[in-house]
Amino acid sequence: MQKIQIGLETESMHLWLQNGRMDIFGFIDFANELGCDGVLINIIKDYGLDPEWGTLGSDDPSHLKKVRERLEKYGMFCQIDSKGFEIKKFKKIIKVCEVLNVDIVRSYVPLTDKQKKDELDRSKSTLASAGAYDDSKIHANFDVEEFYKSVDEIKALIPLLEKANLRLAIENHEYQTSKEIISLLQRVNSERVKALFDFGNSMMCYEDPVTACKDMASFTITTHCKDHIVFVEDDTPYVCGVPLGEGHIEVAKCVKILLDSGLRRINVEQCFPYCATFKREPGTGGVNELGKGAFKLEKPLFPFLKALEYYYPQSIKEEYLERLLILQKEGAKKSVEHLKKILEELK
Repeated sequence: MQKIQIGLETESMHLWLQNGRMDIFGFIDFANELGCDGVLINIIKDYGLDPEWGTLGSDDPSHLKKVRERLEKYGMFCQIDSKGFEIKKFKKIIKVCEVLNVDIVRSYVPLTDKQKKDELDRSKSTLASAGAYDDSKIHANFDVEEFYKSVDEIKALIPLLEKANLRLAIENHEYQTSKEIISLLQRVNSERVKALFDFGNSMMCYEDPVTACKDMASFTITTHCKDHIVFVEDDTPYVCGVPLGEGHIEVAKCVKILLDSGLRRINVEQCFPYCATFKREPGTGGVNELGKGAFKLEKPLFPFLKALEYYYPQSIKEEYLERLLILQKEGAKKSVEHLKKILEELK
């Protein structure tokens, strides 16, 4: 059987990267230390990161050459995680991909202005889940027809993808059920455009991860492997990221489904510490109530922080950042080891 590759997404160490404790070279070194086969570099702007190139830092040729050399030193694959389908930006992304030998670019459908709540003033917020940097994290009035309007924009990228021998993976990104992602892909109808299956994002649509995995497996070319718990704080339910094996997603079952479908690359994206609100109404994805299976209720993780403060603890107190930096690094190590154990048991 072809070797199963393990990748590590930069989001797994977001506190380190956003707070200047690690750069892209340190991240690649860290992924290698954990025994990973590749990295996924998120180029979306965020706190403390380059506004255009995120954790990558720059598209300067000399910088990219050094990144490529570091990847080649360890024999690592590289993927790029982006957002949206703006053709001008994709032309820049493709140039980066050519230098770094990228084979897959992840993207997702951003919210439209029509979907965003008018009363939300994101510029005044420092919280990830309130959309300070990524407006797909806010609670918006999702309109599936607005979502499908991205089809023409995606189709326009296909000639660029073909010329660069790249594949585009559309992620189920908190707002979309598996069936809506599949419908989008069927409307695009291209072998160059497939899916990234995120193990946890369907939960924000009240969809069981295993159900979503079964639906999306045959369309999936890459992944974000993660684990979640659910808790209620001040009468609001949250989905919360935890290290692999510490949540209630049936990670091993999802991995087996994907491997049985032919996938040979599983990427860890430990979203810890991070919390997100539910984005759709109960029942949207088939789950009507919380308390069972992946939606089993637990207690909040940190008594000294509110749920929407987990992602940027430094905005509350520097001491909390220091504590969570340690936990995040330990969590990334646990997550990769847990995935390795699953893969070994599935041999």
